[in-house]
Amino acid sequence: MASRLMIDLKDKKIAVLKGGPGSERKVSLKTAESVVEALASLGAQVIEVDVTGPDFEVPADVFIAMNLIHGTFGEDGQIQAILEAKGIRYTGAGVHTSRIAFDKKLSKERFIAAGVPTPRSQIYPLDGSAKLEIGFPLVVKPPCEGSSVGVHICHHQSEFDAAIEDAKKFGKDTLIEDYVAGKELTVGVLGDQVLPVIHIEPVDGFYDINNKYPWMTGKGKTLYHCPAPFSEAVTKQIQEAALAAFRSCGTEVYGRVDVMLRDSDQAPFVLEINTIPGMTSSSLLPKAAKAVGIEFPQLCARIIELSLAARP
Repeated sequence: MASRLMIDLKDKKIAVLKGGPGSERKVSLKTAESVVEALASLGAQVIEVDVTGPDFEVPADVFIAMNLIHGTFGEDGQIQAILEAKGIRYTGAGVHTSRIAFDKKLSKERFIAAGVPTPRSQIYPLDGSAKLEIGFPLVVKPPCEGSSVGVHICHHQSEFDAAIEDAKKFGKDTLIEDYVAGKELTVGVLGDQVLPVIHIEPVDGFYDINNKYPWMTGKGKTLYHCPAPFSEAVTKQIQEAALAAFRSCGTEVYGRVDVMLRDSDQAPFVLEINTIPGMTSSSLLPKAAKAVGIEFPQLCARIIELSLAARP
């Protein structure tokens, strides 16, 4: 059932923050195109702000800034802190919870403390001082990157060695996890509402940047099943794990939780939380919202409404 829209955005001045200095800049610009169109359809006065670093300007009289910057600077608490210092209201998670959700090491600690099912992992220093504790196959991923940037699935030592060399681009250590053989899923959360589970089915390989954004890379293809065709019991288990992960990090407003469903026993394992998920009209959060009757412009307005409630 669609949630009833309470907020009226007609003639409200909304700054749409787009781009950013990180590796997901192109994705953010694409997200902004769709959101600008949606907000305009609701009668809002939209001001587009292309952010390339901390020296961006937002008019002081805006009703709210809609933060659409994915990954570094947008999701890690930096832009949130700048906006708060300027006295400008903004959408999505706050400074502290953004930092936690963005850093896979910190969020993993929260998942474990809250009993959220998540793959076994270790923090692996890249100076050669650590012993590998996770057996093959395993996953190597930068703790603070999005869109599967720098993620490698390794089945043997030579793949692992190459992944570790690549990991040095992103920091002094990396996160290593048990590889979970199964289905890739994602679950949107909108306030207290858990949206339908989406089964992500790459035609080839895993859900890397090529399969996520074929429009950008010219490669890859992915099928999406929403709602995912699981039993009621399995669906409930997945949604409960996603909501528990979301709450364990204190995440406000909205987000998308990535989950693996193990083939052997249909057990869910939470991977991470995205606090500023893709918001093109064909992105995953809008797909899930539409499945319960929330059209794209109403989804944008609902995010604004929840953000104002989180930080009046």
